[in-house]
Amino acid sequence: MLNFLIEPWQYEFMRNAIAIGVLVGILCPVVGSYLIVQRMALYGDVIAHAVLPGLSLSFFLGIDIAIGAFISGIMGAGTISWIRSQSRVKVDAAMALTFSSFFSVGIILISVLRNNIDLDSFLFGDILGTTTTDIYRTASVTALIITAVWLSYKELLFYTFDRTGAEAMGLPVNIIHLGFMSAITLTIIASMQAVGVILVISLLVGPALTAYLLVKELHQMMIVGAIIGAFASLSGVYISFHLKYVPSGPAIVIVSSFLFILALLFSPSQGIITQRFQFHLNR
Repeated sequence: MLNFLIEPWQYEFMRNAIAIGVLVGILCPVVGSYLIVQRMALYGDVIAHAVLPGLSLSFFLGIDIAIGAFISGIMGAGTISWIRSQSRVKVDAAMALTFSSFFSVGIILISVLRNNIDLDSFLFGDILGTTTTDIYRTASVTALIITAVWLSYKELLFYTFDRTGAEAMGLPVNIIHLGFMSAITLTIIASMQAVGVILVISLLVGPALTAYLLVKELHQMMIVGAIIGAFASLSGVYISFHLKYVPSGPAIVIVSSFLFILALLFSPSQGIITQRFQFHLNR
């Protein structure tokens, strides 16, 4: 058992994978908690696919792909907001249109510009190829977002549950919304290396949803979600190491989904089996 835990640490690529996995596991549920309570879980998926055009252009121009991906992600979020404000189109339809349009533009740009982008790594992640630079970047994004959430928690809480009231009280709701979209985009960019854009929505939503079933307060949801996310990432990396043919990204997501199912069934307050057991006891 001890060898099972220690062996991965003997390799630098595994140490890097564990480090970035834990960082992403902490960061995603913090941002994902706000997505869930605002009923915007699919927003993260839209932005995750909207980064592709910027990633392709920045790769072609020879600049940091994170810059292009960030700009493109913000443009995707802005497109959804613009469609909602200028028409009767509902948010789900605006997200579906933006999702497909930006992703298609990205694929076309990759083909036209003949970029040598590894789409498999982009879509499904390559956590075992993590470098020290990736870790520093992800750590910086994690520290920045968690600090911002900590410093503006009350304002974010007010905005999250009563945007109209927050606007009436004079809070800069448009700036808060832009900051929130920026945080989602940065989180996705930081997570691409670990799980890829296809699976990042699961890491954004899964641990936070599990925490949602276990606690009642938003700050508790973020803390418990971060613990669950870090555990899922660590477990997924270990599973991938010891079961050689299991990719790390999907393994992380499977562990996260399994923990959600456990909470769904056995949560003390909301578990399906727990509630039925309590019902029979009270009869």
